[in-house]
Amino acid sequence: MRVSRLLCLLMVLLTVNLHYSQETETETDEPLSLDEGPISNQFDYISKRSGNYRADGVRYEVVKETNLFKLRKNVLDSIAATTKKTAALNATIAEHETTITSLNKKLDETTTNLTAVSEEKDSMSFLGILVAKATYNIILWTIIGALFLLLGVFIYRFRNSNILTQEAKHNLSELELEYEDHRRRALEREQKISRQLQDELNRQKKPK
Repeated sequence: MRVSRLLCLLMVLLTVNLHYSQETETETDEPLSLDEGPISNQFDYISKRSGNYRADGVRYEVVKETNLFKLRKNVLDSIAATTKKTAALNATIAEHETTITSLNKKLDETTTNLTAVSEEKDSMSFLGILVAKATYNIILWTIIGALFLLLGVFIYRFRNSNILTQEAKHNLSELELEYEDHRRRALEREQKISRQLQDELNRQKKPK
């Protein structure tokens, strides 16, 4: 089988340093086995349980077929478990990305709302238009100043009109007095003239 040949070649590469590893390696607490432990320890188990021979000056490692199939199954199971774990991690990452996207969207909405609230807080409605408080204060005080100015002008003109009215009333009163005095003098003159005329008529009626 091609897979078996590839695994045999892999075994050959792994056992190059076998003698060196056996000399420098100390005894560990974890025993080597094909039923448990990491894949690297299982390869070490295969290496230690394999035989070797030389042919044409080349050294070969002989691996028990059942052990090779067992190792192959364990490798495939590890690959499947890794693939499953990778898929689960990718699903978790995708879920986290979705959550992050949702949170970023909510953060943008919150930032927009906060900006709107801040602008509304720092603004006032003037004729249905939001304007900055400073601008609103300037407009308000300008209107108040204009009203006070108009009020001052109105009071000034009212006082002037009142003064002119009082003067006109005074002049009218003086004119009425003069008219009454003139009418009285004219009446007196008229009466005097009438008496003189009557006296003259009376003298003329007296017999001579």
